[in-house]
Amino acid sequence: MSPPEVVLWQQLRGRPHGFKFRRQHPAGPFVADFFCAEAKLAVEVDGSGHEAGDQPAHDARRDAFFASHGVKVLRISALDVMHDIEAALRTVISEASARCPLHHAPHGPPPPVGEDEVGAAAILPGTGRGTAAGGGGVAARAARMQARG
Repeated sequence: MSPPEVVLWQQLRGRPHGFKFRRQHPAGPFVADFFCAEAKLAVEVDGSGHEAGDQPAHDARRDAFFASHGVKVLRISALDVMHDIEAALRTVISEASARCPLHHAPHGPPPPVGEDEVGAAAILPGTGRGTAAGGGGVAARAARMQARG
């Protein structure tokens, strides 16, 4: 790994905002510098070598390969990583978040009790029944028990 990749990896390995990244992730004939499966996001740290020789054509083939598999490639300049790692990290997390609108950090609060129970077909633990099959949430069960007397 290049020095800018090491600097970015030191940030990504801590699972910022709950996103898990892999480094040097193989994908077909290519290897992504970093990859987040949940966001289908490949992050490439581009140094000056990406502008020389046949590298732009190689990068275009890599981008097309990833795009054909639903993966977005985010390219970040190595200079940007070295000069402002916080801004580079914000860019990566912003893109990952945009690709996972329902993602929340693991340290965030759980959904309010009962919010997803009304009209949902959520499986109740241990019953194998969904709310549509009469399972219901805690409030629904309490109402049925009270009605029975």
